[in-house]
Amino acid sequence: MASRLLKRLIIPIGWTLIIQILLCLPGSAFPKSDLFKIPQLDKIVHIILFGGFVGFWCYYLSLKNIPMERLKRLFFMVFLIAMANGIILEFIQRDYIPNRSFEEADIIVDVIAAGIAYGICNLKLLKTST
Repeated sequence: MASRLLKRLIIPIGWTLIIQILLCLPGSAFPKSDLFKIPQLDKIVHIILFGGFVGFWCYYLSLKNIPMERLKRLFFMVFLIAMANGIILEFIQRDYIPNRSFEEADIIVDVIAAGIAYGICNLKLLKTST
């Protein structure tokens, strides 16, 4: 059932919307909980969000009947979009979202997570083509 669900466009679109919503919520929207006091929890969340973004979009695209060279370019485009999104959202948080802040470390984590997911997707693509 999970693989059938992952084949649907709603998953990567939904994940994309989740990122936009979570990273644009004002700081006051998050509950005051000890869970949020876990050191570097926000970095783990960024890894999951941006690695998931690349992973879900690349998986969805890999199921389409797209020639290998074009698929590689699309994977790279997904990676670039993830990077740009992470960078832009940090500036939006700094300038427009109350009680949110700009963190260079978040951008670095977003890029690393997207890059790792991009690499994994390309490795899987190479394995399936042989």
